Amino acid sequence: MRILIVEDEHKIANAIKQGLEQQSYAVDVSYDGDDGLAMATTETYDLIILDRMLPGSIDGVGILKTLRKNKNHTPVLLLTAKDRVIDRVEGLNAGADDYLVKPFAFIELIARVRALLRRPQQAVDSSITYREVTLDPINFVVTREDKTITLTTKEFALLEYLMRNPERVLSKDMIMRHVWNYDADILPNTIEVYIGYLRNKIDKPFKGPNYINTRRGFGYYFGA
Repeated sequence: MRILIVEDEHKIANAIKQGLEQQSYAVDVSYDGDDGLAMATTETYDLIILDRMLPGSIDGVGILKTLRKNKNHTPVLLLTAKDRVIDRVEGLNAGADDYLVKPFAFIELIARVRALLRRPQQAVDSSITYREVTLDPINFVVTREDKTITLTTKEFALLEYLMRNPERVLSKDMIMRHVWNYDADILPNTIEVYIGYLRNKIDKPFKGPNYINTRRGFGYYFGA
């Protein structure tokens, strides 16, 4: 899952980025309003963490209003040092999905990020299950036939994206934009290599159907 952080305080932005990457998310960072709006409108993100007060010609609330006006419904977590009720209401009315007041505990930020990324049908149980394969994004555990499968951080992120879109063919470009950072150094065959890694761990050791599949000329999908 790919997240954009728009935060002008470099120390806070980089700390959030580092923490989220440790949770297997792909993260891009912008430090001002104009660049943040440009990235939010030209790239594809699963979540935007947006500071309210930003340098540049547009602030966080302005970015929110612009995104919603343009029918961009990417979930937005608004960060702010302002804790007045009127400030929170303004941010929510502008289109924010959640609101977090600085200073905050990183564990709370992670909980809110997970809640916003969770699909409605996963509201009670955050685990993703397809037949006998289960992925737990909170504890970073993957099992097939009740056997635990050890994955690297990037393998886990790729599998999560595939399993959140079961039986849907995902192009290399879609996978790259959701699983890798904007500035990631990706070779032409990087995605193929990681798909191969997943096949070796998810499919080959088991006698059941293969779940990591290729639609030649179109992309990859997770499904029997």
